[in-house]
Amino acid sequence: MITELRDILFLDIETVAATDNYAVLDERLKVQWSRKASFLKREEGVTDEQLFHQRAGIYAEFGKIVCIAVGKLFDTETGELGLKTKAYYGHDEKALLQDFKSMLEKLDNEVRFCAHNGKEFDYPYMSRRMLVNSITLPQPLNLAGRKSWEVNHLDTMELWKFGDYKHYTSLDLLAAIFNIPSSKNGIDGSQVNSVYYKEKDLERIKDYCVSDVVVLTQLYLRMKNIPLVQDKNIITTS
Repeated sequence: MITELRDILFLDIETVAATDNYAVLDERLKVQWSRKASFLKREEGVTDEQLFHQRAGIYAEFGKIVCIAVGKLFDTETGELGLKTKAYYGHDEKALLQDFKSMLEKLDNEVRFCAHNGKEFDYPYMSRRMLVNSITLPQPLNLAGRKSWEVNHLDTMELWKFGDYKHYTSLDLLAAIFNIPSSKNGIDGSQVNSVYYKEKDLERIKDYCVSDVVVLTQLYLRMKNIPLVQDKNIITTS
């Protein structure tokens, strides 16, 4: 395997609002949400409660993680690249975060995360939710006191920006222009909250999250001009 690929852990997270019943939300949090909502764009007539169901999941203070999918490259017996994926998911956020942390602790402390828009979303969101759940941050997420050049996490969106900090490009768009197959199971990130609370289909969310990790990995390989992982060499473990 190419040396630079050995320690990369590709990952993606799926998040939802902390509750589907706005009425049971802590009164102090309702006040804070109202303040945040006042700064958010909304259609005329949309209430704070409606906006909570639409947008709360993207904020770690008002949302929770329901799935973390990871992928790691390996060498197959034939010398080709393979990819093993695994999902940590469930209704108990603290339990899935602890399972994810336990997995990290079995890896080298120098593991490098790779996510799409990870530096702005996935990495800080995971860190914040771990602290909320009274979980000590694992080494790869414990960035306090570290200089920017000492943090070696990767971000495919940052790689695509080439220094253009105003430029946002979705994973779907990059997959399209690089001709990388993408299986979305008929949903996208904006629908995860509804699929979780209304359809109660966590398995579908898990499959969607894992598929994003596969696309993310293939995108990184394309950006590095490395041959893609063939479908036969992609393994999902339970």
